[in-house]
Amino acid sequence: MTRPGGGSAAGQDQADLARVQAELRERWPESKLEPSLDRIRMLVDLLGDPQHSYPVIHVAGTNGKTTTARIIDALLRGFGLRVGRFTSPDLVSVTERISVDGEPISARRFVDTYDDVRPYLDLVDKDQPFPLSYFEVLTAMGFAAFADTPVDVAVVEVGMGGRWDSTNVADGRVAVVTPVAMDHMAYLGDTLPEIAAEKAGIIKPESIAVLAGQEREAADVLQRRAVEVDATVAREGAEFGVLTRAIAVGGQMLSVQGLAGQYDELFLPLHGAHHAQNAVVALAAVEAFLGAGAATGVIDVDVVRQAFAGITSPGRLEVVRSAPTVLLDAAHNPHGMAATVAALEESFSFRRLVGVVAVLGDKDVTGILAALEPVLDEVVVTENSSPRGMLADDLAAIAVPIFGSERVVVEPRLDDAIEAAVELAEEGDQVGGSGVLITGSVVTAGEARTLLGTMRGAR
Repeated sequence: MTRPGGGSAAGQDQADLARVQAELRERWPESKLEPSLDRIRMLVDLLGDPQHSYPVIHVAGTNGKTTTARIIDALLRGFGLRVGRFTSPDLVSVTERISVDGEPISARRFVDTYDDVRPYLDLVDKDQPFPLSYFEVLTAMGFAAFADTPVDVAVVEVGMGGRWDSTNVADGRVAVVTPVAMDHMAYLGDTLPEIAAEKAGIIKPESIAVLAGQEREAADVLQRRAVEVDATVAREGAEFGVLTRAIAVGGQMLSVQGLAGQYDELFLPLHGAHHAQNAVVALAAVEAFLGAGAATGVIDVDVVRQAFAGITSPGRLEVVRSAPTVLLDAAHNPHGMAATVAALEESFSFRRLVGVVAVLGDKDVTGILAALEPVLDEVVVTENSSPRGMLADDLAAIAVPIFGSERVVVEPRLDDAIEAAVELAEEGDQVGGSGVLITGSVVTAGEARTLLGTMRGAR
């Protein structure tokens, strides 16, 4: 198909997408925030409050949000529902953030949605003391796209925090909080209870709060919020949880206790206890949404099995190459990296593992590296393209006291770093027993994924 001017439709769509991305980049980035819902409320009001035209499952937490949202999405689609999913950040393309029927919307649909919203942006910007941010505009676009489709339910992932996150203009029928840990302290607070209080802001009156297992300080805050707004609470470890877990080829076999009963023989093609936790939290959220319980019994176990077996979570301990095995992981804080390391030790038996690490400078870099040190033979420190990215030399200065200078290699370019890591892994390869782990940031995982050519066929 060609456009009247002679260019292909696909080419024009990509050119238009580049135009939209350039306009969006002129706005405040996601790392620059003014905690308020005033701007997004005005924008969605002008759009006719699209976020109120379908029920919402709202997902907050420090780690595991995206994977949990993807599993909720897959389960709901298994029951024949049309699902919209809003997640962040993206790995490769901004269109990934707005999905319908399990797939990112097309470049054309993304552009058309932006162009529909665009006339209202100036109205808000002129009326408010601060302009709409990049994330606020994307949030409104997601809400509008889901209303236009229309969807039966939207699964909406919080960008940061919860209470004043732009997604919180939606009222989740089910509010999910994955594990809360220390991250984004500049905006969310310096203590776990302060951070938990921000996450708790998504729990709305008379909703159902599905809470992953939490540190006691965080659990107390979340449960107190639920009581204050008269929300029903379902807690991992009390009302639901993982009963048994066994390592299997390509993933793990689970038996779980849901809100409505027990589900056995569930194959999950993801590695690590943290992904088993994500899966059971997602299942509980779907049970809560569908109204499953003692009176109705469990939801169809065959649908659950099929949905679980088809789960993918790109950039989350994702194997993208073999000989040597190359894995991508988006862990970007100590809590997330500890989960990654535990999954590595449980599911893989590398005789030699080389890390490629690029981080954002506002993270707990020492904590990230300290979590990695026991499992890496060598680490190649590098950089990603984020404006917040830490320079390789600065990262090396932190890495050397942790790893020792003989175990640290500096390669500022990510492509050179991956090549160097593969060579180091191959030097010590013992009958396929070597691996490369590329990690430290969602940006790092996404850029490596593109460099390694893994987007084809990825979901």
